[in-house]
Amino acid sequence: MVASRTLELFSVKTSELLKSANREEAELLGKLDPQRLPEHLAIIMDGNGRWAQRRHLPRIAGHRSGVKTARVIIETCSRLHLPCLTLYAFSLENWRRPQAEVEFLMRLLREYLKRELPTMQKNNIRLLFIGRSEHLPESVREDMQEGMRLTAANSGMRLILALNYGARAELVDACNSILKRARANPAFQADEQCISDHLYTAGLPDPDLLIRTSGEMRVSNFLLWQIAYAEIYVTQVLWPDFSRTRLLEALVDYQKRERRYGGLGVVRPRTAAAQG
Repeated sequence: MVASRTLELFSVKTSELLKSANREEAELLGKLDPQRLPEHLAIIMDGNGRWAQRRHLPRIAGHRSGVKTARVIIETCSRLHLPCLTLYAFSLENWRRPQAEVEFLMRLLREYLKRELPTMQKNNIRLLFIGRSEHLPESVREDMQEGMRLTAANSGMRLILALNYGARAELVDACNSILKRARANPAFQADEQCISDHLYTAGLPDPDLLIRTSGEMRVSNFLLWQIAYAEIYVTQVLWPDFSRTRLLEALVDYQKRERRYGGLGVVRPRTAAAQG
């Protein structure tokens, strides 16, 4: 599987992976190198509420429109053969929102999972979740488990939804897990790999590119450990307006950057873990 995917990426152009819908998309696709796409793209989907407010609509209208955008971005990333896509769907801090809005978001999530699973199967997408799922409503947890079970054998892009997620909480959970291991082995010593292995994202490559919509210049407690060397792309576009064209624009910008990792500009090759 790894070898076949690598050969496929070497033998096709980006325009053959994804057909352009307009002239701007065609120009952006022509600039993309399929061999240098990120192994792991992470997105902070921000701006649903402001999008609705500017149109004098209720906030829930912004969330519904945001789900439509997520569907387009997921399908596009899958067609581009990105190995991993993580979407920040619901943070630990989001519980502070009005109860009616939180309940709507939970219903919207369940609705999305049930409606989109056939499409995920068709596109060979494997669904995963990160976060403190034990604090989510039981009905949501059941749908999450069903989604993971049905897509477990899929070998294409891994779609990771961050639900009830916070990076500081993730690090606390990792530290507590490591402490249990240390108590059982007095000679145990933790290192960076040990910490990575105890995060929710264990086994996944770290994000190469973090996109944040709505123009906010912060990472909002998202994947703090994992984005240590990620390129960050911030756009003023609100999430419901973040189209396929805007995604391609971000990927083109990413490929213009020289990634140094503290050195002299060595580009990290695609790893077997990310491809398989």
